Amino acid sequence: MFPSNAFVLRVAAILFFTAFTAAKSIPISKRSLHSNRGELRVVDLGRNKHRTIQKMENGLKTYQKNTNKVHPLVGGIDLSRKRATGTVPLTSVKDEGLWYCLIEIGTPRQKFTVEVDTGSSDLFVPGNNCRSGCEGHARYDPDASSTSKNLHKSFSFVFRDNSTTYGHQFTDAVSISGIDAFPQALAAAINYSMQFNITNFRPDGLMGMGFQSISVLNEPPVFQTLVDQNAVDCPMFSFKLSTIPGKSELFLGGANLDLFIGDFTWVSLTHESFWLASFDSISVNGRVEIGPTAALFDTGTTLIIGDPSGIERFFKRVPNAKRAPEIGDGFYTIPCNFNTPISITVGGKVINISPASFNLGPVSSNNLNTCVAGAVSDAGLTGLFWFLGDVFLQNVYTAWDVGNGRIGFADLRV
Repeated sequence: MFPSNAFVLRVAAILFFTAFTAAKSIPISKRSLHSNRGELRVVDLGRNKHRTIQKMENGLKTYQKNTNKVHPLVGGIDLSRKRATGTVPLTSVKDEGLWYCLIEIGTPRQKFTVEVDTGSSDLFVPGNNCRSGCEGHARYDPDASSTSKNLHKSFSFVFRDNSTTYGHQFTDAVSISGIDAFPQALAAAINYSMQFNITNFRPDGLMGMGFQSISVLNEPPVFQTLVDQNAVDCPMFSFKLSTIPGKSELFLGGANLDLFIGDFTWVSLTHESFWLASFDSISVNGRVEIGPTAALFDTGTTLIIGDPSGIERFFKRVPNAKRAPEIGDGFYTIPCNFNTPISITVGGKVINISPASFNLGPVSSNNLNTCVAGAVSDAGLTGLFWFLGDVFLQNVYTAWDVGNGRIGFADLRV
């Protein structure tokens, strides 16, 4: 039986078994990748891919720093390779479609929106003394919180373009829909790099849902603190992700029985750092094109991202797919009436990728026949692992079992 402290992040409270109390809820939102005129903001997709690769690189380096061990995926990405600057246009655009929710920090509580990201492990927000890049974001004031403690430590995130987000470390009370983690380590930025300023990143900060080994602060992530403090009895969180407004939710402390049918198919993690497991195969048009491969399951990633040769094999089976360097390095276009069967098999379970989730929309309002595909390549990847982001995750209900080191996949209830 699921614990009474489990709750769903959505507007209406839901009652489960008779042992449940009313679930507490907040919405999880995602800004559309399309403009108000319905046009796909293609530059956002390039930024999302670039940010995903940077996040992975930083995580690998942080893991080695925290553990004095080399992460087993180091051979899967070329850390020394300089990427072409043309693939990351320095254009002021809105965020690239990040899942975010509301949290509260401090006593009395200060409200923040944060990206919910299974591909990282730290909680950070702008600090009240932020000097650059924090305009438009809510700022954390530790002096205004009676439960704040200054750890007298600094932190920094350094990115490929040499930009840096840095600041100071604190502990404080962190609340998600009234469930408190205290003391919880967090970072208060005094400088936000360009990728986190308000024109590029709508949430105020980020809440990582990965494991401590890739935490820049080298402290337990928020959900691990909730587990350690018995704030949730079941060490599991679950996601339903949808492009339909109001239909997405994060469930902390178990799984929402109203949102899936049948049993979970469980896949053990191969390494507890990122949410890293393996898929069995990827099939296109009825034929297996990619065999067993490690994968990072990442809510902070919009796309499916693979190595160039694997992605090239993939698209050779998609009728009329074409390379699209004008969109960005590694991108492809497909006909807007795309209906090619694509499936990813995980733990023996075949998960079909709907054409609606794979087709990201027209290249422009002047070309409604050519659309952008939801799978891309990155020249720095060697084929050791792929990223499976929203394009995959929208097609299945997922349970992220921290206690047993595994990910579960179940059919969505229609």
